[in-house]
Amino acid sequence: MFSIPGKQAVTISDTAAKQIRKLMERDGSEGLRIGIKKGGCAGMEYTMEYVTTVDPNDEVVEQDGARVLIAPMAQMFLFGTMIDYETSLLESGFKFRNPNVVDACGCGESIKFKDIDELKAEQGQ
Repeated sequence: MFSIPGKQAVTISDTAAKQIRKLMERDGSEGLRIGIKKGGCAGMEYTMEYVTTVDPNDEVVEQDGARVLIAPMAQMFLFGTMIDYETSLLESGFKFRNPNVVDACGCGESIKFKDIDELKAEQGQ
């Protein structure tokens, strides 16, 4: 939907690809669908779910056996994002390094994106 020919919508770190692939195999899923929804103190939140069917409107990014599906309404907001997976003493989980985020809450769970017109202009639309 909001793609640039020859450029992947998101990139996936090796550690994230390994974790996605591991969970796909464990759950027998077709991939990890990521999206966004309204919520949190900054206005928006990422959504993630392992799915058994690919929506034909999803943007599909594959790397080393890992498949990330980007929900249609999230494609513009996630373009250029690096998906990583980090493990520390206190927590482990996916991290989104998204150049389209202009603000985030203190806990990092809620985000605010650039204005939609600014996003479209940056993506040449």
